[in-house]
Amino acid sequence: MYKTLVRLRSRMLVFLTHRMALPLLRRLRKPEYFPFTPEELLHFPVGSLGHDLVHFLHHRDLRLLPYYAKHDIKHILLQYETTDEGEVCLQCFMLGNGHVSFPVLATVTYGLITMPEFWPSFTKAFRRGRTCMPIQRWPWHQVVWEPTIELRKKINNPKIK
Repeated sequence: MYKTLVRLRSRMLVFLTHRMALPLLRRLRKPEYFPFTPEELLHFPVGSLGHDLVHFLHHRDLRLLPYYAKHDIKHILLQYETTDEGEVCLQCFMLGNGHVSFPVLATVTYGLITMPEFWPSFTKAFRRGRTCMPIQRWPWHQVVWEPTIELRKKINNPKIK
């Protein structure tokens, strides 16, 4: 019974985010189109965020969604997996980091209501977001050239500029 509920909860999260929220938000706000193809990203320097992005997607059997690349980049930089727990942790981090939006609030609320076993992870992610450098205004399409490890250091140590 528990496994069935977890599968249902996971399907509902995917439905709400990928089938409802993303198409709606794409119409309401004009997200930036990610200007690189997977083939181009493969030619980025090894260790760069762009190169890591194409491998991240490949290892998870995901495809590059041109209007959603920023989200996948955040997974890489913040090191939250693409599991249900990881998705909600990423949004808890963003909330703690000062990014208040409908998708963030909806995902965090859904996670808090349906995933009580992950509350400690969500709390940790939120607190981490509060102590890290604000990232919501980063030039995401420019930082793809930078080394992933250096970007993670900047995020985790707000004193680094």
